[in-house]
Amino acid sequence: MPLLILIALMALPFLEIWLMILVGSQIGATWTIASLCALSVVGVLVARRAGRGAYADAQQTLRTGTPLGGDLVDTLMLLAGGVLLAVPGFLTALLGALMALPFTRPALRWLVRSWARRHLDRARAQMEADLLTLRDHAPGARVPDDRPGAGRVIQGRVIHDDESEQN
Repeated sequence: MPLLILIALMALPFLEIWLMILVGSQIGATWTIASLCALSVVGVLVARRAGRGAYADAQQTLRTGTPLGGDLVDTLMLLAGGVLLAVPGFLTALLGALMALPFTRPALRWLVRSWARRHLDRARAQMEADLLTLRDHAPGARVPDDRPGAGRVIQGRVIHDDESEQN
């Protein structure tokens, strides 16, 4: 799958240039450049509007590990759509418009949620496996036994009775 994504990303500029030439032959070079500039301006405006507060909401959601809410998913899709609209090209503008338009966003919301849920679950599993590996190979790690409290390390400082009476 990553190989297919890499090939698609490498082919995207060539496809965009081909579409620009095709559109330019139909409507002229001036109108093609004007439409690409207009799409970029619209994309910047959409991304700017969506970007206010989206980053903080996304960080909070990822930090707590809660499922993505509908408002956050819509905001992130709007932000991604604005960025895709801002990139010069007709194919990226089409994808950005699909993500930014209010009547197409609900149709794509389930796709974004399932993608995010898969990646969060995979990251959580990898993090737990890494933590178990680190715990087992940490210097000074003790082999757990059946005694209560065995294997737990509590950070702290020992205070003797005679020290507490002096303070």
